[in-house]
Amino acid sequence: MSLGTYRTKTYIAADWTDDKDAVDEIYKWKNSSHWNFDFVDAHDLTQARDSSLNCSIKSSLKQRMDVSKTFVLIVGNKTSTLRSGSCQYCSYYNAWLGYCSHGHSIDQRSYIEYECQKAIEANMKIVVLYNSSYVDKERCPKVIRQCGKHIPMLYWKGMNLYWDYETVRNAILGEC
Repeated sequence: MSLGTYRTKTYIAADWTDDKDAVDEIYKWKNSSHWNFDFVDAHDLTQARDSSLNCSIKSSLKQRMDVSKTFVLIVGNKTSTLRSGSCQYCSYYNAWLGYCSHGHSIDQRSYIEYECQKAIEANMKIVVLYNSSYVDKERCPKVIRQCGKHIPMLYWKGMNLYWDYETVRNAILGEC
């Protein structure tokens, strides 16, 4: 059997601070019996603590991505400029000499950049959701701007903004 046979999960990447509302909405749909939005969440597989080394967290992210067939990136106002996860922000990184005092390889990609690159390398189905009523690829990390399906998560009806459940569900659960 090929590795692809074992890829059954959906991996969600986002700025879990500034776009938590969008992440929470997806999980609300997933966890409600009212919505027909069932997927196997890769984040249930393994967890990394915020106090872990950046490289340890990336290793945990890779484990989750290795069993995922669908990569969902939620893009908000700060997504393309996030730097969290880069070795330059790790206390074990010696910027003067350019090495890790723990002996790990240096990776200056943010967690988001790392996840996007891994999704491309693994040839995963890619869905880019904008925490907005429109698609603005300038807010999306460069590595994934031209990949996958890009859709807004919100729509206007009259003077009100609503979550677009049907479009998001179809993009994530629908066929490639």
